[in-house]
Amino acid sequence: MNRNVLANLEPASVFKYFEEICSIPHGSGNTKEISDYLVNFAKEHSLKYRQDDSNNVIIWKDGTAGYENSKPVMLQGHMDMVCEKENDCDIDFEKDGLFLELNDNIISAKGTTLGGDDGIAVAYALAILESDSIPHPPLEVVITVDEEIGMLGAAAIDCSDLKSRTMLNLDSEDEGYLLVSCAGGATVTSHLPVIYTNKVSKQVLLKISNLIGGHSGVEIDKGRANSNTLLGRTLYLLSQDFNFNLISISGGLKDNAIPRESTAAIAIPTTTDITKLKNTVCDINKIYRQEYALTDPDITLTLEFNDTAENISVLDNTSTTNAISLLYNLPNGIQKMSRDIKNLVQTSLNLGILTTNAYVINYSFSARSSVSSEKDELINRISCLTESYDGYVTLSGVYPAWEYRQDSPLRELMVDIFKEQYGHEPVIQALHAGVECGLFSDKLPGLDCVSFGPDMKAIHTPQESMDVDSVIRTWNYTLEILRRLK
Repeated sequence: MNRNVLANLEPASVFKYFEEICSIPHGSGNTKEISDYLVNFAKEHSLKYRQDDSNNVIIWKDGTAGYENSKPVMLQGHMDMVCEKENDCDIDFEKDGLFLELNDNIISAKGTTLGGDDGIAVAYALAILESDSIPHPPLEVVITVDEEIGMLGAAAIDCSDLKSRTMLNLDSEDEGYLLVSCAGGATVTSHLPVIYTNKVSKQVLLKISNLIGGHSGVEIDKGRANSNTLLGRTLYLLSQDFNFNLISISGGLKDNAIPRESTAAIAIPTTTDITKLKNTVCDINKIYRQEYALTDPDITLTLEFNDTAENISVLDNTSTTNAISLLYNLPNGIQKMSRDIKNLVQTSLNLGILTTNAYVINYSFSARSSVSSEKDELINRISCLTESYDGYVTLSGVYPAWEYRQDSPLRELMVDIFKEQYGHEPVIQALHAGVECGLFSDKLPGLDCVSFGPDMKAIHTPQESMDVDSVIRTWNYTLEILRRLK
């Protein structure tokens, strides 16, 4: 990878550590190397640390002069990133670092996600831990794994040796917004058993691509198209006029990312009117482009044909009908808006991943709600529908909501400091996306926490970027918060 792209930026230690982090593969589920990097940092700086079996890392540092007896403060973020890339990018996220780019004081990565979410939190924390001149209370730096695939690290971490009841979570992407509440959620996967048969057919690959995508919590209210649900709609529409069997369906990479591309391999009879099929797909594409003209103007449906008729293993007629019907009918998107907080999504779900594995098709959702009973009701609806097709549902990555705290000394302090530094009040925000504050609040009764961070755009997509000036301002803001927590 290209190194020292950020070498001339200040604060030098923050950008040095961020660039080092970007040089290490650290996608969700691939965190051992970045975890060991954090352990080696602690050893090199003679700091107490703990690395658990999940690869979570906690690093402790005593308070500086005058802060020795202050109450400890937790700095918290996650070390994993969402790994998305453009189709023509040949990076192997399991082995390769990122190729950073700096243009007009905006940091991005060539052809891939940047991982500013949440690499910048780790960089901030290491820069503070390294320094001998930054005043601060005793620190407990907690860096978790696999936040992006259900906050698995925060769910697994043992907090029994943590003393902090004040926590700065550095995992937000909008400068000037202080996050004080979030939805709870779960990964809900619908499994549909299928039966195969053999038919002499021609194979066709139907592909939906060029969607915008985005974060399924932050951007779920933008009305963007979901390629998986559109695949179901497309297959249903085609089934009204054409006879075919499914071979497989697939789409999306992360349940918490709105999928940008989906495919279906289908088998058509040799007698199929190919011109009519092409024209029908073209007409459907026109409908989608009209419906999503403002959000996904470049939606593209394509067909690739194998003109050779072969004896192909396909889903039988019943399994094909069931797979399409389930995909078409499963709920998706916003289910309810909050009546208490203006413009806040209260309950939603995102069909993020479609896979066909052996004799089962899997439909994986990120379900979210700030009301526990509504999250449970969503799961029940998915289960009821799936079971009606003789399928079943599994749950993983279940996490609690982070409830708003009426009395928050930390929030009040951060509002005061923000007004002093910025000249206006911050926006106090509740978020539909999940953050780890809910899990830590559940494990550490009485925890007072706020989530914040610098400006980042298009997170979880290859267009992700981070604003250098915002990183600098947020750094200065963080240091002043620590200085005042005496």
